[in-house]
Amino acid sequence: MFWKKSPSAVLASLLVIHLLAHIDRNMLLGFSPQIIKDLALSNTQYGFLVGAVWVLSFGVMAMFMGTLADRFSRTRVIAAGVLIWSACTLASGHAQSFEQMVVARFFVASGEAALVPAAVALLAELFSEKRRGTAMGLFFMGIPMGVGCSFLLAGSFGATHGWRTTFYVLGIVGVAVALPLALLKEDRSQLAPQERGAPFVAQALAVLRTVGGNRALGFVIVGFVLVHLVFASFSFSQLWLVNERGMNAAGIATRIGALQLVFGTLGAVMGGVMGDRVASKLRGGHASFMALLVVICAPLMLACRFVPVSSPLFYIGMCAGFFLPLAVYGPGAAAIMSMAPQKMRSTIFGFTMLSINVFALAIGTVVIGMAADHFIKAGATAPLTGVLIATDVLTISSALFFALAARASRRQRALALQNIQPAR
Repeated sequence: MFWKKSPSAVLASLLVIHLLAHIDRNMLLGFSPQIIKDLALSNTQYGFLVGAVWVLSFGVMAMFMGTLADRFSRTRVIAAGVLIWSACTLASGHAQSFEQMVVARFFVASGEAALVPAAVALLAELFSEKRRGTAMGLFFMGIPMGVGCSFLLAGSFGATHGWRTTFYVLGIVGVAVALPLALLKEDRSQLAPQERGAPFVAQALAVLRTVGGNRALGFVIVGFVLVHLVFASFSFSQLWLVNERGMNAAGIATRIGALQLVFGTLGAVMGGVMGDRVASKLRGGHASFMALLVVICAPLMLACRFVPVSSPLFYIGMCAGFFLPLAVYGPGAAAIMSMAPQKMRSTIFGFTMLSINVFALAIGTVVIGMAADHFIKAGATAPLTGVLIATDVLTISSALFFALAARASRRQRALALQNIQPAR
């Protein structure tokens, strides 16, 4: 396995694949007007495509693919995922109806679910704890970069060649990436039982027992899920800015996209790099660093909801909201990997992705919409403002869980030292 001798090259390759995944994932958003028109979709059907179809497939399959990555070759699992999502991206370009697009996007999400659990566990093996957060942060930089590139691609290449051709090209590129990736050998059949995962049901049950029995790990995952409520609120940001803050709909979309790309990417890089440097100086490690990040960003995010749009603090608060969730990815993934047993790292991160998609993105988005509708019917003057403030508070409460994780981690280390001392 010569390729493992170049961790930086592996990281760069995984970043490119992650970037491609998020371009494919968000291309439906970039071409939404054209696709809705060509396939004669209703808003409900479109919402189902970009919401429920993706969350149900990606969330559930992330944990299943994680069990495969813990048991078999992680490079082969990733390659299979890339091949599946790329073939189905190509099929998305050929879709002639809502039903065909649903099937294609369902399997795009299923394929993409293979990447993150396997990649995170692989990076955790290749990079030491002192560099792990940086590696994770750079890998997750693929999220904001992919979102930005998908819209840029839709507005440039897509504007000239159309959405179908763009999907065809992306599918072919993905297949071309998957084939050489599948040739990288990682024979895990000879690993000791404590280093290799169990079949799906047994592995899933073991993960639930592990997360439930490790307070530090459980608290980090809860905090990680709560931070993702920021993404649920992003779904309503444009409505809030236009309807309740009086901003221009045409101009604000481009501005939000640019700020999210810049500060999301900055958050991924800085969160990973600073997390590794600062965490070693904090008693709670990466968990304490994440709590500190949330506490720093919290007042800026809340101020954004109250100050006028002409205030510099308004844009600073928006940028803090774009920065925070990506800044937590590097140290969050590093913390989870350091607490997870080696034989279930991929499955535990798959479980984390499942929790994020179900509770933060699916349920969170629906609850925000329902709450806003309730306050509108009740005659509230600024219904979305109140709901988004409540969402911000829930996001900020993640600091409490990160602090609890840091405290539990310190206690676990103290107990471990007590058990070692008599043996000396």
